[in-house]
Amino acid sequence: MAEQKIAAEIRTEFGKGYARRIRMADRIPAVIYGHGEQPIHITVPAKTTTLALRVSNALLSLDINGEEHLAIVKDIQRDPIKQIIEHLDLLTVRKGEKVEVDVYVKVTGEVAPGAVANQEATQISVEAEATHIPTTVEIDIEGREIGAHVYASDLVLPKGTVLLTDPEALVVNISEAVEIDVEEDAEAAAATSGETPEAVEEIAE
Repeated sequence: MAEQKIAAEIRTEFGKGYARRIRMADRIPAVIYGHGEQPIHITVPAKTTTLALRVSNALLSLDINGEEHLAIVKDIQRDPIKQIIEHLDLLTVRKGEKVEVDVYVKVTGEVAPGAVANQEATQISVEAEATHIPTTVEIDIEGREIGAHVYASDLVLPKGTVLLTDPEALVVNISEAVEIDVEEDAEAAAATSGETPEAVEEIAE
């Protein structure tokens, strides 16, 4: 994974009022911790950082007063309405160091006719080198038939990445497609509500 280079500034003031002023200046308050060191309070540019975090498990290369600090995001606090980033918790890492992260599972391909794929798990936990964290893990279900299952142990992980999720955890379940009979549903609803099937269908439309 390529490092996302970001210029950071040391933060010396705290409190809601200061954080609000920082965000109005298009910057995001953040804290870096890890390795038993004292936390480093910083601010980062909102636009650049938001773009960098579109990539899952982004590795950030933070320039703080001319010193490089590698970090990954451990927690993102967002405004519940606007969904803008309000604060970041960052974990400092070193090249070659192993870290535990959650990785998204991407399902590709089409199952056999008459079957439907149900993704039971969207993420798995893995251990990987900090500078080689996979953004996603793909599983191809092309042509798989009814009754087939994909377990965590079936996922092919990049070299150097170790599965931490239970190997027997179900990731994808291939089942029979269920056809919905509108007329039967209308009759059942009518029997419950006392309305005629035609009236229930009109309401549904």
